[in-house]
Amino acid sequence: MSETFLPELPQELWRAGKLELAHGVLQFLQMMRIASAGLGRYLAEIESRGAKDLYGYGSTAAWFADVAGLSRGEASPIVSQAIALNPTRALDGTEVPAIAPATGVAAAEGTIGEQRIKQILEILARIPTGASVEDRECAEKTLADLARDAGPRQVSKLGDNLLAWLDPDGNEPKDPEPKHPSREVTLERRKDGFWTLNGLLDDELGARTAAALEAYAAPRPVDEFGQADLRTKAERQGDAWAELLDLAVACPDQPGTNGYRTLVHVTIGLEELKTGLGTACVDFIGTMTAREARMAACDCLMLPIVLNAAGEPLDVGRLKRFVTPAQRRALNIRDRGCAFPGCHRRPRNCHAHHIDHWADGGPTDLRNLVLLCGFHHRLIHHGDWQVRMAADGLPEFIPPQYLDPLQRARRNTLHRATA
Repeated sequence: MSETFLPELPQELWRAGKLELAHGVLQFLQMMRIASAGLGRYLAEIESRGAKDLYGYGSTAAWFADVAGLSRGEASPIVSQAIALNPTRALDGTEVPAIAPATGVAAAEGTIGEQRIKQILEILARIPTGASVEDRECAEKTLADLARDAGPRQVSKLGDNLLAWLDPDGNEPKDPEPKHPSREVTLERRKDGFWTLNGLLDDELGARTAAALEAYAAPRPVDEFGQADLRTKAERQGDAWAELLDLAVACPDQPGTNGYRTLVHVTIGLEELKTGLGTACVDFIGTMTAREARMAACDCLMLPIVLNAAGEPLDVGRLKRFVTPAQRRALNIRDRGCAFPGCHRRPRNCHAHHIDHWADGGPTDLRNLVLLCGFHHRLIHHGDWQVRMAADGLPEFIPPQYLDPLQRARRNTLHRATA
């Protein structure tokens, strides 16, 4: 094998003139192409002898991936190109000719690089199977000769002309079948109890998803106490996803729910449910705090299975606590949205909250129900605000003392003002 020498680099490259720089680039480019072609000949020979017999690997690509520190996906195209440009041998020793021998010669001379080789092979793959061997060889040689001095556009144009000459009628026209949209969603539970949601959406579904999230993830307006929405964009989109999921589950046509908002089963002790202290088991795979379970039970987001101290089931989702569709419509008409003072959220974004919790004996009727958005529902359960039903049958809220020392009752007047 003839020896190859790299071009000598000047000690101070910054002193080189523009011609010297250009000449150096061309020299290195040719050396890289020649080296790549030489690598291809070695890979083709390994393929001929069999990587399994030589090195114990199932394929040349697998062996080359390990040797070169590449993935199988990166190594396979290099091996495939080497086999296409160089002749190999079958198991019985007979020679298998290269698919593009003229292109292989040009590659060995360093006159064409990987991109033009790939372009030529793609054009050759489009030649109809009915073309003669002579026509294929002529087309390949013509492409290789042009690629020595031409760019990608000229090669592509020549390829189109050759294909039109070899197959003037083109492929038989077919009514294309619509492709199934490329959509992927994965949901995995982490060890810390959180869930990771990943997805890949096609353009149309991605645009619809972005529009829906944008509509529900808008920052909350500054309330009457001057408090702004301090959530990050990611946090707002997470809350928007929860609202969209609530809307979907509440749909009467939702499979498996019959219009109820039940999603998962929560097993909890009666004492924990009443006090809000302790933990609950979610579908026998995870845990949540008793306070969260108490909040979720308000509007049937979860179906509680209540146990006594001995672990015996006392209640498995009493149906009487479910807010019926008729009650929900009446509640929407009465409250017209989240009833918390200053909140703009509409009825479709709200939960039905039991003022006196059903676990404490509170009934499921309009005098004990109030519409609350997800944020204010959590605030009522976990904060210092209180809600009660006034004498006129409308809900009113008692702020904590740090906001109002007199704790004067407040109502949401926005929905009635805009109704």
